[in-house]
Amino acid sequence: MAPALAERPGLSGIHPLADPREAFAARVHGARMAERTLDVQYYIWRRDTTGTLLLDALHEAAERGVRVRLLLDDNGISGLDEILSALDAHPNIEVRLFNPFVVRSPKFIGYLTDFRRLNRRMHNKSFTVDAQATIVGGRNVGDEYFGATDGVLFSDLDVLAVGPIAAEVERDFDRYWASASAYPVNRIALPVSPDRLEQLAREAATAERDPAATAYMNALKALPAYRRIIDGTLAFEWAKTRIVSDDPAKVLGKAPSNGLIGHQLMETIGVPTRELDLVSPYFVPTEAGAKTFADLAAKGVKVRVLTNAAEATDVKVVHSGYVKWRRALLESGVQLFELRREVAPPADKADTTPRSRPEERTGPFGSSGASLHAKTFAVDAQRAFVGSLNFDPRSAHLNTELGFVIDSPALAGRIESAFDTSVPQNAYEVRLADDGSLYWLERRGSDTIRHDTEPNTSWLERLWIRGLSLLPIDWML
Repeated sequence: MAPALAERPGLSGIHPLADPREAFAARVHGARMAERTLDVQYYIWRRDTTGTLLLDALHEAAERGVRVRLLLDDNGISGLDEILSALDAHPNIEVRLFNPFVVRSPKFIGYLTDFRRLNRRMHNKSFTVDAQATIVGGRNVGDEYFGATDGVLFSDLDVLAVGPIAAEVERDFDRYWASASAYPVNRIALPVSPDRLEQLAREAATAERDPAATAYMNALKALPAYRRIIDGTLAFEWAKTRIVSDDPAKVLGKAPSNGLIGHQLMETIGVPTRELDLVSPYFVPTEAGAKTFADLAAKGVKVRVLTNAAEATDVKVVHSGYVKWRRALLESGVQLFELRREVAPPADKADTTPRSRPEERTGPFGSSGASLHAKTFAVDAQRAFVGSLNFDPRSAHLNTELGFVIDSPALAGRIESAFDTSVPQNAYEVRLADDGSLYWLERRGSDTIRHDTEPNTSWLERLWIRGLSLLPIDWML
């Protein structure tokens, strides 16, 4: 990449990772290519096939002399204490836990005794190689994020970035690593035998031999993008790219206002004058957000939002914080789309497994037969945000977040184009009837189906969601 970077001073190369298998391949290849450092920061790391393989890739990098730093939020590492302690014992690996629980098992006891502290989490996701390349976006580490499970798949979006932005992500990682909320794992979890690392290698080998994992890896290697990752011919969009990131002191309630991601976004991305296309899986606008959208629409700005339908969301209580604002948003002129849970594959692919079949796309947001997890938006088809930030009070006030503002009409245009084409085909469009009631339009090719109640929900589910929406809990959502 050196010649390309030298020709474009001040710009970074951006490659969107919408395909979940390409996103996994990029991380594994990054670990294998690392020469000096790997700085890895995540909210959730599963002890499943892809999580185990990626931990093994970090271990292999450390074995050849790469310095590995692994910073994980302590809320999302169930069952990993022993493995993380073993990795930390390696001379080239350090592991720290962010905002840790004192009681290791069951962790929920901590919420009963220290809720105010433990309710604040590090939601950042980054994977940085030699301060030269980085992956930032919405994906955690686990089979559901990388298309490696027959269960719920998350439709998500990361970007692989090379150039000066990677060094900025490493500097941001440094301040989280050194923050008051990051604790060495050996101060939290019990020590284990060094032989535990050998067990990790055995678990990785077992995972690789699993028939389902073999099918997944074969499908991954069949991707055209996989070969481009291996031979270094990936196409990059060259753009001015800026990092926006919360001050880690946010979880202590001590971050200054200019250290919050919301303030930074206002400064870097600006106020829309023509169009705002927003994708947020957990969308809780609150009264202030609904008013902001209404004011934009009143000024002639086209505002379009894609979030999860009730049938697709994995957190029903968060959906309750959205439904109470639907009518007001529609009345103000905002267009609402809700991603459907299932989209039937083409007939020639109907008999293949979810691990091996090419995924249908919801524009740049990954596979369509899934629960939405991408967090992105485009302003005036000129600038785009990609990161970990949801449009909800939790991201704004409680959790720390990380993302990129990218001055790229090409990337922003992809998001705009998706709302014009694939989003209406893969999502319900919510509309307002003349009598003030809501209805949902489902488009299947040239056919349009009207639903007068929330699609694929029972009356009991709707009653439950409605009841939750009456509770004063939006601040936690």
